[in-house]
Amino acid sequence: MSPASPNTRRHDREILALALPAFGALVAEPLFLMADSAMVGHLGTPQLAGLGIAAALLTTTVNVFVFLAYATTAAVARSVGARDLSAAIRQGIDGIWLAVILGLALVAAVLPTAPALVDAFGASATAAPHAVTYLRISTLGIPAMLVVLAATGVLRGLQDTRTPLYVAVGGFTANIALNALFLYGLGWGIAGSAWGTVLAQVAMAAVYLRVVVRGARAHGAGLRPSPGGILAGARAGVPLLIRTLSLRGVLLIATAVAARLGDTDIAAHQIGLTVWILLAFALDAIAIAGQAIIGRHLGAGDAAGALAACRRMVWWGTVSGAALAVLVAASSPLILRLFTGDPEVRSHLLPVLLVIAVTEPIAGVVFVLDGVLMGAGDGQYLAGAMLLTLAVFAPAALLVPVLGGGVTALWWAIAGLSMAVRLVTLSLRARTGRWLVTGAVRA
Repeated sequence: MSPASPNTRRHDREILALALPAFGALVAEPLFLMADSAMVGHLGTPQLAGLGIAAALLTTTVNVFVFLAYATTAAVARSVGARDLSAAIRQGIDGIWLAVILGLALVAAVLPTAPALVDAFGASATAAPHAVTYLRISTLGIPAMLVVLAATGVLRGLQDTRTPLYVAVGGFTANIALNALFLYGLGWGIAGSAWGTVLAQVAMAAVYLRVVVRGARAHGAGLRPSPGGILAGARAGVPLLIRTLSLRGVLLIATAVAARLGDTDIAAHQIGLTVWILLAFALDAIAIAGQAIIGRHLGAGDAAGALAACRRMVWWGTVSGAALAVLVAASSPLILRLFTGDPEVRSHLLPVLLVIAVTEPIAGVVFVLDGVLMGAGDGQYLAGAMLLTLAVFAPAALLVPVLGGGVTALWWAIAGLSMAVRLVTLSLRARTGRWLVTGAVRA
């Protein structure tokens, strides 16, 4: 396919139209915690430490259920491709009901166990009360967070990534305003920060629900829960849940190994991980476009169109990864100065940044293929591929301190070995064409 061909230009327009707003929404999400941290930091060190512990627990809990967005996107996009908008929205509503059920279950589980969860993180006596307070209040917002995930998946499946961007920016703005009012205006302390975030999340969920309900009424889709539809959504989500847990396992093992290497290495590791995750947002935006576009093509019975879109997205992933690699390498002196003033940490961090730069083109392809297979509903293969990656990565990472390696060796395992395994498994699947299952519902 010629880079200047009409089909290529059409794919490029579609990819960019979906990926650019998706990137904005992805970047807006972590700003919630950044805003909380900046404001709570002025209350005192114990409060900030408590926020850090509670936020880590909340982020881990919610991110485990990101399959609500992924599975819903694929299912809705297929129905859109089949030109059945009523069924598309109906599947989205089932995903939202599943989010409500899971959210309420998590509230029931976390509220009574909050002190034990905080203790498990080794919180100090001064930080623990603040962590428990923030965790208990913020837990009330979990159902809204999960509804936002599922509803975001609905809109992505409907080929709309602009509305999630607007909602994310609005939620971020409301979060800052409410935190300022509750913390400084009313003097509620860390509880005020938690309530501000909860209210902002509830408002975001309400906006999404209004959009979905309006679409349901316009296309004659029912709003009541469908046990069969909810169960189907849960079944589709299980493989993606396994994939996510396996990915979390890689990151947790990496952090545990880095901690064993010493304070300097763990500091360099955390900074490197921060940079890596930020880069992942850019690549994930293309993957989100892939989920929506591939699902729509397959729902329309257009396997050739799905394959052509996949090839073009791989090109975009490669180019984006290469561009990010150059950016990281060129800006590494600035990153060193920005994140740390410790010369020893800088000396450990520089090679980590170079490893990230060298492997970023691989990550670009991996993220895209991950999104393509998610859009195709190929969750079982993704789960198996990620379990294999964890099985290969874990012993390699655990051997790093045994063999006298440092944080650079660990990052070759993270960004090099694990991403190489994912590249091989996902590329092999893409080439077989077995993921090209057409129809409004994946058989």
